[in-house]
Amino acid sequence: MFGVVPRPLWEKRFPPDERNRISLALRCLLIVDGPRKILVDDGVGTRWDGKHREMYGIDHRQRDLDRELQRAGLTRHDITDVVLTHLHFDHAGGTTRDADQLSFPNATYHLQRRHWKWAHAPSDKDKGSFRHEDFHALEASGRLHLLEGATELYDGIHLFISEGHTVGLQLVRVETDAGTWVFCGDLVPTTAHLKPAWVAAYDLYPLTVIEEKKMLLAQAIEERWVLYLEHDPEVAACTVKDEGGTVVVDQVVAV
Repeated sequence: MFGVVPRPLWEKRFPPDERNRISLALRCLLIVDGPRKILVDDGVGTRWDGKHREMYGIDHRQRDLDRELQRAGLTRHDITDVVLTHLHFDHAGGTTRDADQLSFPNATYHLQRRHWKWAHAPSDKDKGSFRHEDFHALEASGRLHLLEGATELYDGIHLFISEGHTVGLQLVRVETDAGTWVFCGDLVPTTAHLKPAWVAAYDLYPLTVIEEKKMLLAQAIEERWVLYLEHDPEVAACTVKDEGGTVVVDQVVAV
């Protein structure tokens, strides 16, 4: 998660276990807009054998997507749209319940066409991040909506493109009466990654990530965006500020 950042620096924020693993969230965003119930990413899913569940430390005891939807008075059948930032297994592993069944049977799934193509023929560096068995039901469903670049998906719900972490990643900006929320995905996965040079070893193009983060954070400061963090285990959402040339958390926002 921290690439070339020396361990003595990052372990202060994220203490590793004996296997060098750190605790991370797999946080999705639910947008309720009238009749539309839009889910951004759908997590790691449940289709894991014991070996991989133990290897990755997948733990649904505290948080589970079905329970969280139930708290919002919804079920999987109520979801009308799923926006997939990209197809890495920790973001799109919950797309299917089995090899032939979509997890959200009534939803349209939105994804960038360039990323869909990339995921089917990834590089040697990132091919381990994709599970191709998750793609088959989606491809056959007729519910896959492939997009060509940045767009306003619905009124006030904007998708914009990031090219550093993977090819054709899409992030979400939501304009609300209470302000603007931005789902940061893997561009800014945790508060530690507010530092531009703190980039993950998973990122395909680290220099691009650095420049994209600088631009996003500058606009977030100027326009007081709330940043929604997908992987931070403690902070789900926050505003940011410039403190002596360093971007830091300003206020943590309850969700």
